[in-house]
Amino acid sequence: MKMEFSWAHRVLKKVAPILFIFVLPLASENAFSSEQASSGKYKLGTGDKINILVYGEDDLTVETTLSESGVINYPFLGEINANNLTIGQLEALITKGLKGDYLINPVVRVSINEYRPFFIDGEVKVPGGYPYQPGLTISKAAALAQGFTERASKEKIFVIRDQGKKQNKFKADLNTELLPGDIVTVEQGFF
Repeated sequence: MKMEFSWAHRVLKKVAPILFIFVLPLASENAFSSEQASSGKYKLGTGDKINILVYGEDDLTVETTLSESGVINYPFLGEINANNLTIGQLEALITKGLKGDYLINPVVRVSINEYRPFFIDGEVKVPGGYPYQPGLTISKAAALAQGFTERASKEKIFVIRDQGKKQNKFKADLNTELLPGDIVTVEQGFF
């Protein structure tokens, strides 16, 4: 009986850290919960709060927020421009920077703790910036802004979305799904 416990204990001791690396990012409340983030297409930007985990290296595991210019300050590597990078690209960049001089074969995992805010202005009762939530639609965003004003036109809603180095403005409806950093403008209707 004692032999089985020792064998199971040895296996668990070797497998648990590996499981920890793959399960921890999924346990984060918002980590990869939007379709875009989980598909690897989500681009990091100003205001995103991220967690960087380096297995076995507590001093290299940090939580940080991308600055106005999209930069993070990381131990041993200094400033890293993470703006417009995917999670995978940032993991690869940090892994490359740590490999060789600091670690032999670093295992790096990046997760999003909190997405950057979205903004809603125009004919809503409380315009401003609000925390992004996966699955957020314009209807839900308006509810966060305490609803539309009496003069709001639900047919004249526009979204400005960053797409790399350019911004795309498009007409939207109440069911349009928003992304972090989007700017929603609800225009006035004519009564």
